[in-house]
Amino acid sequence: MIRACIFDLDGTLTRTQESIARPVNRTLAHFGLPEMPVENFNYYAGDGLDNALRRALSDAGDPELKFFEEGRPLCRKLFVEEPLYHVEPYEHIVHMLRRLREAHMKLAVFSNKVHEGAIEVVETIFGKGVFDYIQGQSDAVPMKPDPTGAYEIMKKFGVEPRECMYFGDTNTDMLTGRNAGIFTVGVTWGFRPREELEEYGADHIVDDPMEIPDLVLRRTERDTNRS
Repeated sequence: MIRACIFDLDGTLTRTQESIARPVNRTLAHFGLPEMPVENFNYYAGDGLDNALRRALSDAGDPELKFFEEGRPLCRKLFVEEPLYHVEPYEHIVHMLRRLREAHMKLAVFSNKVHEGAIEVVETIFGKGVFDYIQGQSDAVPMKPDPTGAYEIMKKFGVEPRECMYFGDTNTDMLTGRNAGIFTVGVTWGFRPREELEEYGADHIVDDPMEIPDLVLRRTERDTNRS
């Protein structure tokens, strides 16, 4: 029986390319480097702001990353100043979450976004109390695809991996769910194409958020009938 759903944030629940591009591009400009197109951040983003900065620096003319150590704290400072810059939920996400809550599912976010920023984005966009737990990047929790954060969420919820589903939009997310032993679902409306999700072992792929409640309930019914 499925009792909990764990969601990636950027590219899964919220459209956040511009919020990531803005601090990175302002950091590039600080060093006199050209800004990168927002669409590039579909590939720069996905495993933390630091890695987005590394990739952008490399493409902007600093392949040796000589500006990274100086740029890292500046980029983080700029992100914290505007974590909600042009952030919005994808279509049907709010309705999908409502249906899951009506089905009494525990809901969590597990993001590589800085922890404080993840909480601010989630609670501002969706409201407090919609998610039972929010886990962002911190010194205590390694970045995805390390499954530590997923284990922490399951421990807080009192559930086993077989009672969870994990949803994400990148190769990092597919590896995270699989590393945690959770049924892992790729979503195609985010940062990366279907082919990447398939290559990295998605157990299932959905093309619309409203497919998610039906998928969760079908798996719950299947498990109930087997018991």
